[in-house]
Amino acid sequence: MKKTELTSTGKRPELVEAIPDYDRDFFAWTQETARAIEAGRFEEIDRVALADEVESLGKCDRREIVRRLATIITHLLKTKYQPEKQTRSWQNTIKRERRELDLLLADSPSLKAQLPELLAVAYGNARRDAANETGLGIDAFPETCEWTVAELLGA
Repeated sequence: MKKTELTSTGKRPELVEAIPDYDRDFFAWTQETARAIEAGRFEEIDRVALADEVESLGKCDRREIVRRLATIITHLLKTKYQPEKQTRSWQNTIKRERRELDLLLADSPSLKAQLPELLAVAYGNARRDAANETGLGIDAFPETCEWTVAELLGA
């Protein structure tokens, strides 16, 4: 009598569901890949796709920091260049975005070293947004950010 081998999950190999194709069903791929990792079934994992996804996780945090910095700067520019239109909402938005940035940087402290680079990107976005929201020409705003990273973070 031949002994049936079991997988690390205790199932016969023919009963283990294959990991869905990354390009056809991303959600199913994530779920099955997570199960395969947990079960130690590393031979079933699409390593290239997994590496791409892990790398993109870090990029998401970088983009989030740029968005939040841009929002802070946009509101600071509007406050400085149209102070008569300032609302409490602008100040509340700045405070909220600073809190969210603090949380992001607490979770990924290595991104602090990238803040000057991210600030440069955020400022270009904020300058365009401030021009659109105020109706002022983009030239009404300085070409480089007049606030330091520490000032933007509220430190």
